[in-house]
Amino acid sequence: MDEKNENNNLLDTNNMSVNQTAFVDAIEEIVAKRNVLRDFRKSDQDLEQTKQSLIGMFSISNLPPCSVSDFLPPSTNGVKGYTKQKLQERRELYLDKTNLTLDQHKLGTVLLAHLADHCAKTSNPKPLYAAWDNILSAGMTPLSRTLSTYLYVLSLDGDVDSEERDIAAEVAMLHDALYEPTEKTVSLLVKSLVARGDAAGAEALLDGIADGSLSELLRHRTTSPILQLHCENGDIGSALRLYHRMRTTSRVKMDDLTYSNFIAAVAENGYFLPDSKDVEGGKDLGYESVSGPKLLDALIAEMAQDVLDISEESAQILQKGFAVGFQGMECAANSLDPLTSLCGNDAMVANRVAVDHDTGKCPATNATLRLIVLEPEQRVHVHDTLLEMARAKSMDYTAKLAAKGRVTHDHVEKAELATKILKDFSDWLDSREGRPYTAIVDGANVAYFGWGKVNVHQLNLMVEALKKQGEDPLVVFPQKYTRRKFHLRQGMMQVLQDEELAILDKLKENDQMYVVPPMCLDDMYWMLASVSNQTSSTNGSSIDVAKNNEEGRFPGLRPIVISNDKMRDHKDELLDEREFRRWACSHIVNYNFTEFIEDQRDEREISFHAADIFSDEIQGNECPDGAVAWHFPVSEWDANERFCLRLPSANGN
Repeated sequence: MDEKNENNNLLDTNNMSVNQTAFVDAIEEIVAKRNVLRDFRKSDQDLEQTKQSLIGMFSISNLPPCSVSDFLPPSTNGVKGYTKQKLQERRELYLDKTNLTLDQHKLGTVLLAHLADHCAKTSNPKPLYAAWDNILSAGMTPLSRTLSTYLYVLSLDGDVDSEERDIAAEVAMLHDALYEPTEKTVSLLVKSLVARGDAAGAEALLDGIADGSLSELLRHRTTSPILQLHCENGDIGSALRLYHRMRTTSRVKMDDLTYSNFIAAVAENGYFLPDSKDVEGGKDLGYESVSGPKLLDALIAEMAQDVLDISEESAQILQKGFAVGFQGMECAANSLDPLTSLCGNDAMVANRVAVDHDTGKCPATNATLRLIVLEPEQRVHVHDTLLEMARAKSMDYTAKLAAKGRVTHDHVEKAELATKILKDFSDWLDSREGRPYTAIVDGANVAYFGWGKVNVHQLNLMVEALKKQGEDPLVVFPQKYTRRKFHLRQGMMQVLQDEELAILDKLKENDQMYVVPPMCLDDMYWMLASVSNQTSSTNGSSIDVAKNNEEGRFPGLRPIVISNDKMRDHKDELLDEREFRRWACSHIVNYNFTEFIEDQRDEREISFHAADIFSDEIQGNECPDGAVAWHFPVSEWDANERFCLRLPSANGN
């Protein structure tokens, strides 16, 4: 034996010695516990003999060695009961060599189950390495729960060398041979195969479960390691095939890192070059173009369906992949310092840019980013979701009031009534005659702005300013603030003057104010109004306002929502994130009042600006030279910064 092998064997022996010592100590500690002794309900002699047999397992020389493969069926479609039969044969051999009884063998199995729980509580995986050899040598059949605990504890060990024996994978193999596979066991087996570089074997494992009752085990963590291995091996044909499978499997949720690593690998292997060869098998998957810029456009368009923004890590991965793939060409992909000047049409751009906040123009490509609005079906979905969520929000709101003693009747009944009133409001908007509302005013937000109390004059100034701009406003206002006297906050009361009450009455008489009843959330009303079709009043005609219109009106979708509300209360709980972003950026219009000196009645200038000029999601836009520039929001960067990706123009100039 050469020196290298001697050193390796010595290292393995030392490691095993550490694990054996940890195992012995843990067994002694467990047996000493009274509750464990009660669990066994056997004689002390049986327990002592069982303990000694487990501790002395390492010195039993007359037991032939075995491995987990000795208990596994010869194929994935192996004979039912094969593993149990092989374990039974081993158990009989073990009992014969050790002179233990069957009851003592069962005690050993229970004791090693206690060991798993002990190691889980102490977060110490070391004893389980020796325990696992005991399980195999003794032909034990652990419960599924016990094997799952072993897997959990072994996953805590961060010191496992990839070249060492993969005990966790062995546990997973035995589990799946005895019981129904789980996502955890399949993931571990995939990880083990990938660690050995066996991408084909890992995919074969997935193929074995894909079409049966276990197809739900196809998840991101069971597939992404194989995709990564294909990419590392430069096998882009296999990577594209698996990528397509992942995208079309409902339970696999693709994230920005997975997309970025895959697209970067395709770039690194040169498949986005204009004269690239086709990716093998791509046509069979339905891609019209399987190389060059059109393949890139297709892949990022798919990414944009699942991902809104990326991390800086993903931006770095993309930049590196495209820099390698386009090596030797003019390339603006050397760092993530923002590009500030226009790049030539023949340059590949993969870098950070600061998009002009007012124009949406990219300084590196001259592409103009656009505002992506709700599609008709998304608009309907937002409307219906708000109605559905109204009951849950009302239940929560009235329950809190009930807990404070501020609701005298059944709060569930109150919540149901609040939901019905919101539905009535929706029906009223849809059926009312007259001019359609083009501006919905968050009345409480405007009235409170800059004051800390309700300023009715300021609210009226907003209505008059909107009318001058050609809008037909509807103020959504809580009933509480239409009373002469109301509490602003604990210990502070506000009293409205006759002049202020007259202003509110006039707005109501002119159908320019909707008063939200008590126990109802006014936010729901103005959000719902923004996506109402107003079928009767619009008579099927569009009320949207074009850019650069002759009337000088604020351009965009109608109705607009006048509010400075950041929507923190509703962003995550009411709407899908993509829908929320599109709704907010296309409907919300922020405002500001100029300061005043004395009289709150004085007319002041009001400025309006859209919350967003361009959408905060991945988008591709055509450059002046005809190439497509893709812009990715990056979560760690400023709001107007993007990772810009554009391939060299086919025109070359």
